[in-house]
Amino acid sequence: MSAVTPAIISDYVLNAFIHVRPLNAWGETSFFYNPGDLRPRGTYFCTIKEKDGENDKASALHRKDVFRLNFGVTKQTFLRLFGVIPKRPFKGGIIEGAYDFTQLDSMCPHPVYGWMCWIAIINPSQESFIRLKGLMLESYQLVLQKHQKK
Repeated sequence: MSAVTPAIISDYVLNAFIHVRPLNAWGETSFFYNPGDLRPRGTYFCTIKEKDGENDKASALHRKDVFRLNFGVTKQTFLRLFGVIPKRPFKGGIIEGAYDFTQLDSMCPHPVYGWMCWIAIINPSQESFIRLKGLMLESYQLVLQKHQKK
């Protein structure tokens, strides 16, 4: 199956989840839950990162047409997927573990924010993206809970 594009993911996020707004900055499109646009940005939901950043180069996003989808899940789901929640890396570092953060179409902990139970996948295939939709729904529900606490 062919890869899913950032535009397809963006369209999905904006059509499947209510009150989500995009913001393009820092070489990524960040999606925030922000009902009524009452907060300056809102609560982070997911990101599509299309270039390396100063503190996030582990995925080699400088490669042609390479991007990474990122979003958070519950601790229980993260543990089910990866077995352990990594420690927070030092500034400019990446989490510890035997992960290949450059592999296409392979879900792994986020190289920098894995300690926060964020997951990542580079250039998901259509098949992978279909499987990710359930995890994205969980992520959205988690964001709703966080937003209500604020």
